[in-house]
Amino acid sequence: MPVGLPEFAVNPENRVPVVLLLDTSASMSGQPIQELNKGIVALKKDILRDTQASLSVEVAIVGFGPVQLIQDFVTIDNFTPPILEAQGNTPIAEAIDSALDLLEDRKATYKANGIQYYRPWVFLITDGAPTDSSDYWRAAAHRIQEDEANRRLLFFAVGVQGANMQILKQIAPPERPPVLLNGLDFSSLFIWLSTSMKRVSSGKVGEVLALPPVGWGQIST
Repeated sequence: MPVGLPEFAVNPENRVPVVLLLDTSASMSGQPIQELNKGIVALKKDILRDTQASLSVEVAIVGFGPVQLIQDFVTIDNFTPPILEAQGNTPIAEAIDSALDLLEDRKATYKANGIQYYRPWVFLITDGAPTDSSDYWRAAAHRIQEDEANRRLLFFAVGVQGANMQILKQIAPPERPPVLLNGLDFSSLFIWLSTSMKRVSSGKVGEVLALPPVGWGQIST
């Protein structure tokens, strides 16, 4: 199939789509949001050190508090880390739906342009609990787990101090429980994500790869 959009004509490499679902609610004010911003900068710097990953990894950011598309999908070399500001509540379910819809649109664009892609990653980071109704977040959790079971994505949930880990365990796939971040060590988390992206982008589409150990948090039990 011929490559259509200019971005794919210039760079026809296989893509690794990553959606960062970031809690920007009022409870993240102060040092938490500052450290989160630093972590995103570290993510870009580290991926840029790997030529293949720089061409393959695409990042999108959906913030919640309120839900907003902060960054549509873009390769790392064209990615400008945003300065996130904390405000509002924690509509996690609405944010999940928004992120999954965004991802489906991007996958359709890849297919229309003959671009192969690795299994997408969705990375949720929150210090709270959903302010959506319980029915809504349970429906969002079902959507996540169904997509995961059908190998349409990989979902990771990270709780910052104060997060309701019991609810995150119900949202995350059973085989990949949420991780409680060590303090505000977002930089280590994003370096781990970068390292993982480098491994994925250097492998074959559909290949199962071992991820680095999670040294930046504690797996919830």
